[in-house]
Amino acid sequence: MTLLTEEELGRVPKPGADITAMAHYSDDYGSKENYMESMESAVFGVVEPPRRSRGRLIMHGMIMFGREFCYAVEAAFVTPVLLSVGLPKSLYSLVWLISPILGFILQPVIGSASDYCRSPWGRRRPYILSLGIMMLVGLTLFLNGDAVIAAMVTDRNLQRTLDIVVVMCGVVLFDFAADFIDGPIKAYLFDVCSHQDKERGLHYHALLTGLGGACGYLIGAMDWGHSALGVLLGSEYHVIFFFSALTLATFLTVHLFSIPEKPLEKDVPADSSSSDTLLLLGTHGSDYGALPKVPGPEPELRTRSFSALGEANSVTSSAKQPNKEVQKRMTLKSLFLAMINMPSHYRCLCVSHLLGWTAFLCNMLFFTDFMGQIVYKGNPYTDHNSTAYNTYERGVEVGCWGLCINAVSSALYSYVQRLLLPYIGLKGLYFVGYFIFGLGTSLICLFPNIIVTLTLCSVFGVMSSTLYTIPFNLISEYHKEEEVQRKMGGEGQAEHERGTGADCAALTCMVQLAQIIVGAGLGALVNAAGSVTVVVLSASTVSLVGCLFIALFIRYVE
Repeated sequence: MTLLTEEELGRVPKPGADITAMAHYSDDYGSKENYMESMESAVFGVVEPPRRSRGRLIMHGMIMFGREFCYAVEAAFVTPVLLSVGLPKSLYSLVWLISPILGFILQPVIGSASDYCRSPWGRRRPYILSLGIMMLVGLTLFLNGDAVIAAMVTDRNLQRTLDIVVVMCGVVLFDFAADFIDGPIKAYLFDVCSHQDKERGLHYHALLTGLGGACGYLIGAMDWGHSALGVLLGSEYHVIFFFSALTLATFLTVHLFSIPEKPLEKDVPADSSSSDTLLLLGTHGSDYGALPKVPGPEPELRTRSFSALGEANSVTSSAKQPNKEVQKRMTLKSLFLAMINMPSHYRCLCVSHLLGWTAFLCNMLFFTDFMGQIVYKGNPYTDHNSTAYNTYERGVEVGCWGLCINAVSSALYSYVQRLLLPYIGLKGLYFVGYFIFGLGTSLICLFPNIIVTLTLCSVFGVMSSTLYTIPFNLISEYHKEEEVQRKMGGEGQAEHERGTGADCAALTCMVQLAQIIVGAGLGALVNAAGSVTVVVLSASTVSLVGCLFIALFIRYVE
């Protein structure tokens, strides 16, 4: 619950004052009616944060540009770097599986822990800063690990072994932090923005995600080895690292100072802790929440009058959080039980998100290989100086340009979504994104030529933008619905309140689970089928199954 600040409370007219004095507040709240509604919500419901400017929302979304920029660099260079340090093929799957397995296990812990973080800097930003630093360290080890080891170790055999270990650790650390950081970023947006600004902020996130990916692929496609900057820094990889680290560090800083957070107070009044804990945790152990439920006395009902404002303002936001004794009881087991017991519409949203990311990753992780082997008819297993291998390499390069088209179309579609939203709603947009991707990938499978494939790369961006925005928009709608029902005195609504960090973490857990499924199963499927075509076919099939699931099981809030 967001309560009035001292400044806002000072604006409330004194008893007996002319109500027309509220005209002075029309700039902040839009109208007298909106102001009255916000004052009433302060006592009886939830006061939404103030409207944020476009500049603030863009600053908040800059981290997505930096994150996706580095993701694109990793996607373009991870295989060449691992090959250059001599990583055995048998360890490739291990590299791709370690990070999502760790993420799937620990993501709910991070998400829920951020809900109860009492740092003076806010709940989410300490986690975002820590994970951003981890991304920078992972990127450093990934692109510069061999150079660092060469400067420290002279023995060639030991150097080769350490190169493999350091680069693998860099890849895993970067993936781990980059996957984790998405949940706190979304929860941060939800905490500091009004309902309308949440939707705007998510669209800016999708736009900047697409632009960041496009710029990352373009930087990776340039030949920096023979440039003046390449000569100055020593190698192409060092140039790529310079741009990546500079971009990530700059936009991470902009993001952290974009919108201030209100910290939770460390000291909770003893007389209010038990009743207010009840509002968050409820009294039924089977309900969805991050922590075990603590029984407490029923809160007293207050009279609907402005005289309650002083009392409401004295109850801080920290009083709505569990006390120290409850926080100590938070365990990994309780978090997974909470996810199992989540409401059905949240569970269905997680399943549809899993289907979408499984389809998307099936296509994206093997797309350049599909271009080289199927579209260009090259062979990666022949001698490196053969025509077939050179043809394959050419297909991989063109595939990178296709991924750049995907990133640009993702940014553009984020604005198309805003135009379509009033007509077909969030559920309709969700269905359309999956359907277009499924149809497009099936056409690529049927007509694997250069023009058709590059043209249809735009549908990848439609799916990407959908996955980054619509599920989180639905989370926001569900939370808004619960707030309204609590305000109206809906039965049992207080028992289901929880932090947005846990809900966002549950969604992002599906990304890690999709990576585990794709990494563990798709390679064996390709070997069994004997062709990479099965990858595109699998992506199309899973996406179309996701369409049916969305149509039948996803609940849309009117």
